[in-house]
Amino acid sequence: MSRTDLLHSLLAQRILILDGAMGTMIQSYKLSEADYRGQRFADFAHDLKGNNDLLCLTQPQIIKEIHAKYLAAGADILETNSFNATSISMADYHMEHLVPELNFAAARLAREAADEATAANPEKPRFVAGVLGPTSRTATISPDVNDPGFRNVTFDQLRVAYLEAIDGLVKGGADILMVETIFDTLNAKAALFAIEEYFDGCELPSPASGGGAGGEGRTSGARASGGGAGGEGGRARKARPALPVMISGTITDASGRTLSGQTGEAFWNSVRHARPLSIGLNCALGPDLLRQYVEELSNKADVFISAHPNAGLPNAFGEYDMGGDEMATHIGEWARSGLLNIVGGCCGTTPAHIAAIAKAVEGVAPRVPPVIEPALRLSGLEPFNVGKDSLFVNVGERTNVTGSKAFARMILEGRYDDALSVARQQVENGAQVIDINMDEGMLDAEAAMVRFLHLIASEPDIARVPIMIDSSKWSVIEAGLKCIQGKGIVNSISMKEGEAEFIERARLCRRYGAAVIVMAFDETGQADTYVRKTEICARAYKLLTETVGFPAEEIIFDPNIFAVATGIEEHANYAVDFIEATRWIRQNLPHAHVSGGVSNVSFSFRGNDAVREAIHTAFLYHAIQAGMDMGIVNAGQLGVYENLDPELKERVEDVLLNRRADSTERLVAFAENVKGGAKERVEDLSWRQLPVNERLSHALVQGITQYIVEDTEAARLEAARPLHVIEGPLMAGMNVVGDLFGAGKMFLPQVVKSARVMKQAVAHLIPYIEADKRAGDAQSAGKIIMATVKGDVHDIGKNIVGVVLGCNGYDIVDLGVMVPAQKILDAAKEHQADIIGLSGLITPSLEEMAHVAKEMQRQGFTIPLLIGGATTSLAHTAVKIEPNYEHPVVYVKDASRAVGVCTQLLSNDMRDAFAAEIKADYAQTRERHLKHKSDTVRLALEEARANKLRIDWGSYTPPGPKQPGVHVLKAYDLAKLVELIDWTPFFASWELHGKFPKILDDAVVGAEATKLYHDARSMLKQMVAENWVEARAVFGLFPANTVNDDDIEVYADESREKVLMTWHNLRQQMKKPEGRANLCIADFVAPKSSGLKDYLGAFVVTAGIGEDERAKAFEAAHDDYSAILFKSLCDRLAEAFAEHLHLRVRKEYWGYAGEEALANDDLIGEKYQGIRPAPGYPACPEHSEKAALFDVLDATAEIGVKLTENFAMWPGAAVSGFYLSHPDSQYFAVAKIERDQVEDYARRKGWSLAEAERWLAPNLAYQPT
Repeated sequence: MSRTDLLHSLLAQRILILDGAMGTMIQSYKLSEADYRGQRFADFAHDLKGNNDLLCLTQPQIIKEIHAKYLAAGADILETNSFNATSISMADYHMEHLVPELNFAAARLAREAADEATAANPEKPRFVAGVLGPTSRTATISPDVNDPGFRNVTFDQLRVAYLEAIDGLVKGGADILMVETIFDTLNAKAALFAIEEYFDGCELPSPASGGGAGGEGRTSGARASGGGAGGEGGRARKARPALPVMISGTITDASGRTLSGQTGEAFWNSVRHARPLSIGLNCALGPDLLRQYVEELSNKADVFISAHPNAGLPNAFGEYDMGGDEMATHIGEWARSGLLNIVGGCCGTTPAHIAAIAKAVEGVAPRVPPVIEPALRLSGLEPFNVGKDSLFVNVGERTNVTGSKAFARMILEGRYDDALSVARQQVENGAQVIDINMDEGMLDAEAAMVRFLHLIASEPDIARVPIMIDSSKWSVIEAGLKCIQGKGIVNSISMKEGEAEFIERARLCRRYGAAVIVMAFDETGQADTYVRKTEICARAYKLLTETVGFPAEEIIFDPNIFAVATGIEEHANYAVDFIEATRWIRQNLPHAHVSGGVSNVSFSFRGNDAVREAIHTAFLYHAIQAGMDMGIVNAGQLGVYENLDPELKERVEDVLLNRRADSTERLVAFAENVKGGAKERVEDLSWRQLPVNERLSHALVQGITQYIVEDTEAARLEAARPLHVIEGPLMAGMNVVGDLFGAGKMFLPQVVKSARVMKQAVAHLIPYIEADKRAGDAQSAGKIIMATVKGDVHDIGKNIVGVVLGCNGYDIVDLGVMVPAQKILDAAKEHQADIIGLSGLITPSLEEMAHVAKEMQRQGFTIPLLIGGATTSLAHTAVKIEPNYEHPVVYVKDASRAVGVCTQLLSNDMRDAFAAEIKADYAQTRERHLKHKSDTVRLALEEARANKLRIDWGSYTPPGPKQPGVHVLKAYDLAKLVELIDWTPFFASWELHGKFPKILDDAVVGAEATKLYHDARSMLKQMVAENWVEARAVFGLFPANTVNDDDIEVYADESREKVLMTWHNLRQQMKKPEGRANLCIADFVAPKSSGLKDYLGAFVVTAGIGEDERAKAFEAAHDDYSAILFKSLCDRLAEAFAEHLHLRVRKEYWGYAGEEALANDDLIGEKYQGIRPAPGYPACPEHSEKAALFDVLDATAEIGVKLTENFAMWPGAAVSGFYLSHPDSQYFAVAKIERDQVEDYARRKGWSLAEAERWLAPNLAYQPT
């Protein structure tokens, strides 16, 4: 039996023990500089203390003794003392030339110790793991904060360095190669590449040359036995027997990510191509904090699991305090939970720790690796898995210089920031993979690809998705593969140049860890028929799976989408051939995927966007049905299949499906009528001929109110009882709506319109039902009390949830806004409610929700409590609310989840299991939160203040306002505000997510977003024309200076003697990287001690005067859709007014930016000088500061805006805040703060500590006593 077979056999029988920390043990010997040098390096020109790997040459007896101690403690696997033995890390000691010898010696010492232990006890064979550490440089992270695209090491430099180390380890006798302490996955991928390259028989790098003391001494060790890098003269060798590989990453902190930003599953997806013996985690965290991440890997990985955590977290002196017994308690639980196959220790662990761990897992059965269903497992910073049940994968196409002239200009002109914005927009708009292509004749494609990928790596919001590297040049593809730490996709390889090149490139893609798109292209050309497409794909599949060993699930075929309707007879069946080839591939080539460039199919109609959109939509519909599961798609040229004009759809499908000989001519003729989408649409009233019950269902699904009273009356006359109309056709129609919404085929605006139809129908029937009431009439699905909690006035989200639940048969009692806890509970008793639902937007509402939960517990309630609203979260619900109430408390993220939650909570069969699952999930969430609350290093308040933003006030003159004092604007022209509306948050409030205007073209929600937008613009036009609401503002510009580091005094006049208010602010306390300040709003206003006369502004604006009355009128007319739409628009107008007024302040009233001339998009993007922070927002999160602001402006008397007890504004469509003018002023997040700052803040505010903790609860980094 080979050593590798023996290792596998033992792993199937028991948990194997890895040794502990080499560095910790070396420290215990207290070695001096002379000890490190030994006799051989006594005269070496550089300091050597700390070079632990060198001890393999200068103090080999110590290293072997440490190995022996770990073996005596029970270790099955020894790690070689070679953590830093690469040329890159050894360069720190000027000892690159010793790398071959160091690795050989490290492996030889461990080999000798292991063999001696095995000889003493043959029943317990021992193994040697040759360690390949992370190196002192990273391929993913820039060492220069000013240049995120810079790298101080390349993939190839890492690969060569690892090759040299591998050779020494293998020749020294290692049984295993262990790539460990991985904090940058790209470094690890270079090591894994080198391992496979080494065992594939590559030519080895030449030994590093260079002298230094000890140069003559290099005749020992590896070189003496021919075992150094290059061996006998460096000639290539072949057929080296491969060793098993262990991979161990490092989760650096409570974020659950590596230093380079990947989650555990994303990390696994990135390296699983190496087919390792094991995957695991080590270092950084102790066993208490590391467990959840090991468990995640254990569930995801189909290989053995290893772990060697630290002995807890280091104390203030950098030492480790967790003893062996405590560590063993944790590890024992891991083992009994079935998480482990190999376990040991990292920093701070000793033989005593390993002995305790070995005892704790003795006799516990090892984990059995799960059988994982084949899937395309990609990753960026986060995993993205495509399996048999996955939806269509949209590959973003706009970061492609061949497909986007705008993007090409950005790259050619070096505007990489703009290019990154394009990538970011694609991800924000739903691209799950982004395709990057730099093939442009005037461009150095390799350099551009590398630069862009390096920059993307520093943008987490882009880098979270996988990358598709797209080029017709293999050199560009390979350059790109050397830059991505995640598992990406190569686009593409083919058999165009023959099988040999195809196989070679496929093997390299596999070695780099990438999936591949395979073009249906062979030596004779592109496949253009069904027969050619299937033949080539079958041939490629066989070569890839049988010759290369490529996983079938990582093969993506592109069977070539060609243009139809070209007038050439041979092209008529192109679409059919693609669709049928797709179907054949999915049926005959197991686990393979199908992709393609969709826009090709409509190329004949370029210039006619309406027809192209219809062709793309219909083509994708049929191709997806056949099995196409991903594609490069322009979402702006996609429609909704069901909504296509019937005549256009018929003619398009005649072409695509080749149903008629004259299909091209008919579509071309018809296309003239729809060019540019201008075909006149006529209202289709054919549905009016249907039976009345079907008319009611149609009206509900389509949201048509025009005929609803007429049809409801007709149905009533046909029914035995009026109630039967509700129980019959109306509920049948609403069930269809509910099913479509649950399946993602309808969206919130449509559901709310359906509810409007339902309410108007029910309103007509109510008098008849009241007159006909009988005992035993049908019951609702359940009664739910809904309320926005005390002190909060925001209700749009709550209203939407109420409508959705109402559409699904629930009886909703909506108590409105600012509802005290007791009123909510009294209503629940009065109405015998089944569920209570709470909503809130401002952060103080979170504490109010916790209070309601406590009162429910105290008063003996047993019904479920639902939590929702913009500032709520799963974590807050689990930590702050759920512990206060012993019965179900459920966080509901959005309206689409509400029905499912309520159904399970009120089901006799499902409730207990669902409640238990939620409770267990929240307990885990709390545990994670409590364990990780100190994950971020924070500074003492005085240290944070010492690191404040340093502005050179001596060379700055603050601008004085042209029109100081308080100003009031009433009945402001709404028309001036309309063009400044930021529509993206508007759509988000309707749970339609995407950037405006791109969302209007979204493949999934675009059609409904467009309808909603048209409704909004129509209502907005009427609001402006008829002055439905009044916009008002009060604002002032005042002398101001910073005092006491973090406060800003606002003065009555230029004498600066009378203080109108003091604006109390908070400072960031998280430890910042070198050169970055701990910010506070007060940093942007000149200190009083500077003698400078600075200023600030304050404002309150509203677009809600008259809002409440009109919204209630809509609700009284059973028109929730219009009520919610109207409130949403009032909110947007208020925000637009804030933007507009700020512009006028900058240019006219304050006047410091009189020449400003920004476009509306730039205004919305806040690309101007100065900021307008608002109390309650991240830079100044404490809401009570609004009280002083309102007092200074006398806002309630001047414009009628009031503050609630929790400092929400009424009317709700209102915005308040401050103006700051300094060029360096910026938005930021204060984030979590420590007790010392809370105590300081309470003192400055004149509050008790408990009062400060209540108002600052969301920002506390500690648990109040």
